[in-house]
Amino acid sequence: MQKHQHYAPWTEAVPRTIRRGHFWIPGERIAQNGLTYQRGPMYVEWEAPEVVSMPYPVVLMHGGGFQGTEWFDTPDGRPGWAQRFVEKGYAVLVIDRPGHGRSPFHVETLGEMGPPFSYEGGQHIYFPQSDERHTQWPFSPDDPDAMDEFIAGYGPLPKDLALSQTLDADRVAVLLDRIGPAILVTHSASGPDGWLIADRRPEQVKAIVAIEPMGPPFAEIPNIGLLAWGITAAPMRFDPPAVSAEAVRDAQPGSLRLPSLTGLPILIVTAEASAFAAASPPTASFLNAAGASAELLHLADRGVYGNGHGLIYEKNSDEALLPVLQWLQNSV
Repeated sequence: MQKHQHYAPWTEAVPRTIRRGHFWIPGERIAQNGLTYQRGPMYVEWEAPEVVSMPYPVVLMHGGGFQGTEWFDTPDGRPGWAQRFVEKGYAVLVIDRPGHGRSPFHVETLGEMGPPFSYEGGQHIYFPQSDERHTQWPFSPDDPDAMDEFIAGYGPLPKDLALSQTLDADRVAVLLDRIGPAILVTHSASGPDGWLIADRRPEQVKAIVAIEPMGPPFAEIPNIGLLAWGITAAPMRFDPPAVSAEAVRDAQPGSLRLPSLTGLPILIVTAEASAFAAASPPTASFLNAAGASAELLHLADRGVYGNGHGLIYEKNSDEALLPVLQWLQNSV
């Protein structure tokens, strides 16, 4: 009988002096068959240093199919961006988007699930081995145990992408009502949520950092859905009002504005060796044509090389965060 090697991660972990807790943003009550259920609650975990020195908390929003754990620790066991933000004086809130992680999913309240997340899909997204520049993935693609643990955190998205984004944005809007103004940091599939949240609470969103947000505009994302309204699957408040997704698609660039995003600092971060980076310049162009002020930050231009789509937890994740911290210091 094979014996597993003992591994106690706390024996090697760096000591952390923080305050932490969690709470829930409830979903709405719905009635079915004479009973009352709750649809789409959102789990929120928070951490803060002993002294919070930064004026606005940071809300970290995970990518598609995953959960908030992607911000806590890297696959090779180092502190993730959540801890690094805390060390810089920020209060940090990490969410599990409705239907993901600790935010429960049931088909009778959230609708049909999308497809399961495959090993092959994970490799295609995060380390396809088709770009020799990608040198920062934190474990060998040939390590089956590491791959098992990485894939274990993934689950299906709701099949209805517009509904999923609507729930995400509605819940985070309530979160901002509770905690006050904040900075949003999104990754991949949560990128559209950032635009929708700012559309709902323009006075409460002080900046958005979008790490390779889902795109480009109007894209059909495999196994996820269509960005029918350009940069989102759910409607946004354009000026003049757009009565349909087709009207947004047919509009001339600059003819529709997004007043809630005007003047909002937006940073879109892309990685040197990520195939997903190509979606970000068209997304920035769409935002800026609608009156926003989105900046592109390509990590390789700042001396941070070798990253793919999972840059927030790759081997040089600390280096990848530095230009983001500098931008926030200068912009917020």
